[in-house]
Amino acid sequence: MVDSVGVDSGRWMVDSGSVEGVSKKRTVVDLVHRLQQFLDEKARKKVDPGYIEVPEKPWRVIARYKENMVDADCWNHIDYPGTDESSDWQMCFEPPIASSIGIWVGYRGTGIGLSKSLTKNAGRYYSISTTGARYGLNFRLRRFNTSDVTLLGSDFKGGKKVEDYSSDTVMTTPVWIRSVYVNGYWVLNGRRYSQAAAYNQSVIQRRSAGSLLLGATWYQSSMDYSEGNVAYVLLSGGTGRIKVHQGNIGVGYGYNWVPLRGLVLNLMAMPTVSVYNRVKVYKYDCNFDLSPKEDTDNYGKYDPETRLWANGKRYKPAMMYKEGDDVYYGEAGSETDYSWLRLNVDLRLGIAYNWSNYFIGIQSQFNNFNYRKDSNRVNIYDAYARLSVGVRL
Repeated sequence: MVDSVGVDSGRWMVDSGSVEGVSKKRTVVDLVHRLQQFLDEKARKKVDPGYIEVPEKPWRVIARYKENMVDADCWNHIDYPGTDESSDWQMCFEPPIASSIGIWVGYRGTGIGLSKSLTKNAGRYYSISTTGARYGLNFRLRRFNTSDVTLLGSDFKGGKKVEDYSSDTVMTTPVWIRSVYVNGYWVLNGRRYSQAAAYNQSVIQRRSAGSLLLGATWYQSSMDYSEGNVAYVLLSGGTGRIKVHQGNIGVGYGYNWVPLRGLVLNLMAMPTVSVYNRVKVYKYDCNFDLSPKEDTDNYGKYDPETRLWANGKRYKPAMMYKEGDDVYYGEAGSETDYSWLRLNVDLRLGIAYNWSNYFIGIQSQFNNFNYRKDSNRVNIYDAYARLSVGVRL
């Protein structure tokens, strides 16, 4: 009797463990199933099926090829002390186009992707994006350095242009440029118009439709060419580093044109205006300046303690530099400026074609950001183009 009780107890304990393990598995499976149901219901309940088709097969596997371009232009105006001469000049930085290949796997509008860079010396680039029936979110980070610069300029005398010049040159040390872009938008006519139909193919646009969009953007960037590039800092009025933080809001319009079944062409344009614009510039001091060349060089040696030349002057004309002259160069503080109403733009173009369970698409986006401090003005252009080929499972 005792033995039979012991055996029964042991069997009960084993069966209890098995039941507990099965229960946990069922709980996980149930949670996954509920999540899938939630995503399916969310994808379908807010759209007009006459305009937007939600595919029966929810999984997508997409192969992607992407190219990203960044171009930074810096303008400055210079008045030469003691003369009626001035110059307008521009530095243009254009690093190599960053290309990459990758794969994306997702359920409805949610997923994850991996990519591998194909370009050397193009810096680092990261991006994350998601698109729903009524919303879209984008994050991009780009960091690069380059020593190649194109200089464009015009010289003026008495207010009249006397000469234009252009040259490709190499900076003493690289300029570093970093940018972070975060954007979100809300589609007002989400029942009949879908950005996702053209940009990630989670749904299919069946009939042409458009919508107003509300958007917000956070942008921050920095440009640093201070280390070793004394001549460029002098030409920038003593500015060697610039940091900007910018918050923008905008109203735009997007339109999906469906000329034939399965094909959609999208164009979206959204001008934005900054409601927060903080620009911080870091100034650098040097014992040379841009004053006109003198007939006699009586400057002698430079004293770093008094920060004066032997003739008692603080600055020596840069055009009078000669071998053996000591060059003093260092940070001289920073200035912060707040301003409003900077105009920027967000442009997007997407084309997608769907057949059976397959699809192919081309997407592109262009952003322009600009900021100004005193006579310095900077424009940064950020754009990408992407080819996508995928299958629904």
